[in-house]
Amino acid sequence: MHCLAACYMGFDQLMGSKPVEDLIEASSGVHFSGFHLDGLISSTSEVEQPTTSAEDVHKQPFVIGVAGGAASGKTTVCDMIIEQLHDQRVVLVNQDSFYYNLTPEELTRVQEYNFDHPDAFDTEQLLCAMEKLKHGQAVDIPKYDFKSYKNDIFPRRRVNPSDVIILEGILIFHDPRVRDLMSMKIFVDTDADVRLARRIRRDTVEKGRDIGMVLDQYSKFVKPAFDDFILPTKKYADIIIPRGGDNPVAIDLIVQHIRTKLGQHDLCKIYPNLYVIHSTFQIRGMHTLIRDSQTTKHDFVFYADRLIRLVVEHGLGHLPFTEKQVITPTGSVYTGVDFCKRLCGASVIRSGESMENALRACCKGIKIGKILIHREGDNGQQLIYEKLPQDISNRHVLLLDPILGTGNSAVQAISLLLRKGVPESNIIFLNLISAPKGVHVVCKRFPKIKIVTSEIEVGLNEDFRVIPGMGEFGDRYFGTDDD
Repeated sequence: MHCLAACYMGFDQLMGSKPVEDLIEASSGVHFSGFHLDGLISSTSEVEQPTTSAEDVHKQPFVIGVAGGAASGKTTVCDMIIEQLHDQRVVLVNQDSFYYNLTPEELTRVQEYNFDHPDAFDTEQLLCAMEKLKHGQAVDIPKYDFKSYKNDIFPRRRVNPSDVIILEGILIFHDPRVRDLMSMKIFVDTDADVRLARRIRRDTVEKGRDIGMVLDQYSKFVKPAFDDFILPTKKYADIIIPRGGDNPVAIDLIVQHIRTKLGQHDLCKIYPNLYVIHSTFQIRGMHTLIRDSQTTKHDFVFYADRLIRLVVEHGLGHLPFTEKQVITPTGSVYTGVDFCKRLCGASVIRSGESMENALRACCKGIKIGKILIHREGDNGQQLIYEKLPQDISNRHVLLLDPILGTGNSAVQAISLLLRKGVPESNIIFLNLISAPKGVHVVCKRFPKIKIVTSEIEVGLNEDFRVIPGMGEFGDRYFGTDDD
């Protein structure tokens, strides 16, 4: 445990004179959505100041765990993933590297030693190495010698921080602390006879063992350990691959998913309750238009409304649903879903009111409440007025505010909803653009809410304005700016 503790301590301008259609076609960029995380953090009425540490913004690697029985094809699967991710920085860490050295007494009766038992591995050293890699530090991984049963015979292997870390081993799903490090868990499921044949070939050729010893060890230790320790961890897998490396379709799907996750904004990896909608050339082009200071009010409103509608539709997709069957005009049965009935909106005056029309267009007859917060600098927020549905505590709430800056106004609004009895997990916060500071403040304070946005900004300037931003959204949308 001392080693693990030490690890924690060491740590276009595109506009010009081009027409609107050309701008939309010329823009580019991709964002992907994240996953939801249910956490629990107590909240108070006090407004938290935005803070950002180096650890908050550190790019987290994508950790893949590959487990399965001995000789199931785990290494082949890992090699195929690495080969297809050739344009990414990928490193492989083997659980075999973390076997304990055998004592002189154990060496005298090595045939009685169970290498397939969880106690055969130095899990603390493995955790230490993985924590260092996840926090951007290089590590020296031991290389275990299966002839001398020592890990200090060969020089250690230097492993540098990477975008993808593949952790492979028979029992990597056994310890929950190791499982918690993983972004994806893969179990390679191969027939027992195939595994035995492969093990005989591998242990006799690569490890210099006698075939009689291999068979004896298999019947005495390997098969019982598989049944007792390895197979039960199959339930923790996100993906089960039958036939291992002989299943290229499964490998292709896994690699596609990894590429999607690597394309996420870093904040989506830190906060799984943050969703950045998938961007297209159209979305990027609309952002280009509403961000341009020369865009007319008419065009600003038109393209802002289009973007808001997309954000609202995406937010509605995170509401609970129930299965429903209907009869089509052809007399057939269609199995679909029924929309969430208990729903309302709450707009933060005045910019949030720009999002109300899109919400009403998507949800006929929806109730929308109002929240007015006086904003002064970066931390002078004060609740001035609120008018919300009386039964709001029994509803899911879509909180509307197009720009998430410091996060302090959002904290005030969310805190009000919580005081009204709305469960934190029933709140979906919709905005067009979000600054990293605001995301940190809201997600840390309220880990059960969902934030849906269309783009993550660079940050805030000295006046606490979002940059690159789009100016004073309310003034530009409602036509009350100086121009």
